[in-house]
Amino acid sequence: MRTPFSLLGLSLLSACTSSNTATTAPPAAQPAPVVATAAPPPLKVEDPHLWLEEVNGEKQIAWVKERNAVSQKELESAPGFSELRTRLKAIYDSKDRIPKVNAQGKFLYNFWKDEAHPRGLWRRTSLTEYRKPAPNWELVLDLDALGAAEKQSWVWHGSQCLPPKYERCLVSLSPGGSDAEVVREFDVVKKAFVEGGFTLPEAKSQVGWKDLDTLYVATDFGPGTLTTSGYPRIVKEWRRGTPLSDAKLLLEGEAADVSVYGYREFDHGKTRDWVGRARTFFTEEVWLREGEKLVKIDKPDDAAVSAWDDQLLLRLRSDWVINEKIYKAGSLLAIPLEAMKAGKRDFAVLFEPSPTTSLDAFVGTKTAMIITVLDDVKSVVFVATRSKKGWEQKKLETPKVGTFAVDAYDRDLNDDYWFYDAGFTTPSSLSLGSLNKPKRELIKTSPAFFKAEGLEVTQHFAVSKDSTKVPYFQVAKAGLTLDGTTPTLLEGYGGFEVSLTPYYDATVGAAWLERGGVFALANIRGGGEYGPAWHRAALTHNRQRAYDDFAAVAEDLISRKVTSSTKLGILGGSNGGLLMGVMLTQRPELFGAIVCQVPLLDMKRYHLLLAGASWMEEYGDPGKPDDWLALSQFSPYQNVKAGKKYPRTLFTTSTKDDRVHPGHARKMVARLLENGADILYYENIEGGHGGAADNAQKAQMNALAFTFLARQLGLP
Repeated sequence: MRTPFSLLGLSLLSACTSSNTATTAPPAAQPAPVVATAAPPPLKVEDPHLWLEEVNGEKQIAWVKERNAVSQKELESAPGFSELRTRLKAIYDSKDRIPKVNAQGKFLYNFWKDEAHPRGLWRRTSLTEYRKPAPNWELVLDLDALGAAEKQSWVWHGSQCLPPKYERCLVSLSPGGSDAEVVREFDVVKKAFVEGGFTLPEAKSQVGWKDLDTLYVATDFGPGTLTTSGYPRIVKEWRRGTPLSDAKLLLEGEAADVSVYGYREFDHGKTRDWVGRARTFFTEEVWLREGEKLVKIDKPDDAAVSAWDDQLLLRLRSDWVINEKIYKAGSLLAIPLEAMKAGKRDFAVLFEPSPTTSLDAFVGTKTAMIITVLDDVKSVVFVATRSKKGWEQKKLETPKVGTFAVDAYDRDLNDDYWFYDAGFTTPSSLSLGSLNKPKRELIKTSPAFFKAEGLEVTQHFAVSKDSTKVPYFQVAKAGLTLDGTTPTLLEGYGGFEVSLTPYYDATVGAAWLERGGVFALANIRGGGEYGPAWHRAALTHNRQRAYDDFAAVAEDLISRKVTSSTKLGILGGSNGGLLMGVMLTQRPELFGAIVCQVPLLDMKRYHLLLAGASWMEEYGDPGKPDDWLALSQFSPYQNVKAGKKYPRTLFTTSTKDDRVHPGHARKMVARLLENGADILYYENIEGGHGGAADNAQKAQMNALAFTFLARQLGLP
């Protein structure tokens, strides 16, 4: 069971392949905690750029438009910009992309954007049709037509349809791409919104079906009903035909919590009702609702709960000692749910990490669990089944090297599964497999969107400041001349236990690799590549380790003479945008260009802005002296220095980003400009935290970024 909202995410393609031609080694054991000793930098009582935090003020938007105009004048007039933007949009709109689907009853549903439908079509087909090169799709909802009729810039946020008939759905629509959304009941038989049906106004809601006439709803119920993070503090049961204000209270959290939620799980012909309270980003209390009684699941607070068939599953984030047995952090445990409720604690261990392995994902089919593991950031897939002897495992046949994603076709129906496979240089493919058959059926293959001939993927290990080995992938021409002259782009994230695995990125391929550049992907601490310990190593007071790791990868690329500091560019978004800001202020001499996207940058005020309070478990609480002492060492906004030479940087954000406040990027740019830095800024009016509301906006934003990088680093 995952807390059903995404707080600070990184969107990645999930199926990837790479080759490894370098010797690998496990990371070193974690050293003692980093202790901040320097005094925090002095802060003015008033922030002179605080006014830029008002998102939609007339003066603020005028400032945004002025900065946008400067960036557009320089970059849009650059040779090749229009051609690149056109090519990227054609890639994003390509009708040859793989339409990803989910099975609901007899239909496969897909949401699709292309040139003729920029906001998208919700459509469906049968498995028989889907197997064809050109399936016949049945239109369910045209979002462009809906937006035109309602004079609203709708962005699709998904649907939830009620099993087992899947005829009624809750459709989530965002105005302009913000996290806040409107929820409306939709009839897929009539292909129309239900007149007088369930409707929720714009909010960061969590909503789901209990039955045809009842919903679980956590939303903004009025003053005092949200947490300081801006998420629902109260979850209720709402009956059809009654006012939302009369909905029955189920669970009430505290203002300092992150969120509460409730939902019904439909599984193997049975239902289970859950309510939960996320006290922090990584801890939660979970209850089973049985009638009017709430039965608490006795587990470590930081263990994630899910269920499958008659089993309760626990994904551990820390060691758990119970009945004198140690279950390691990063393990996946299983126990019959009824046994767990009865107080038994004899867990089956479905996965236990090693120094080089971590749990990536798991999914249940009708009779088995499919478990994906990362081994030195490369995927291995196992199938766990039950017998009279207990759980048994075997390795699933896959390509020898790669990063794979597996999803159940329909866990109530059969043991079929979708298998996604791609790589840095290998276009995505989608197969349909069955645990009862030896071979998978290839269903769809994406075309090659860039020329990858002659490219080689290798994995390397840099040595960080504290001697920890940090892996990174490199994509470059085979036999690359190591003379330090090749423009190189390095990407990183390093937070929230998010793993960066190899993926087919048509944007990087078309805009960078095909033109002779090198691309590198860093697997720094703070991420999940080596499990919870890799993440915890860079939490709060130890955050500097993530930044030292990234700098070590940059230094390794330079020392190996793949590139040089004037030819090395870096890119990151969200928490990765914070990484970019730290590199800008701490290690400016290492880089020739930086692209900093939808970033956190003011770590003194981040917890006061939008969803920021929910991330204090990751970064620390600026209101506490010890935490601020640590934060102050790297907070980019507070560490800009007059007269210091900074690499040229492009900052981008979105006015509609209601997750990471656009004020972070605005204020950072204003402070850099007043200190004489030569930087660029572009703020997309729509797009939310993803930065773009449609493919045209996405093409514009990426063309700006890669044109900037190419100009600064000398890519032809």
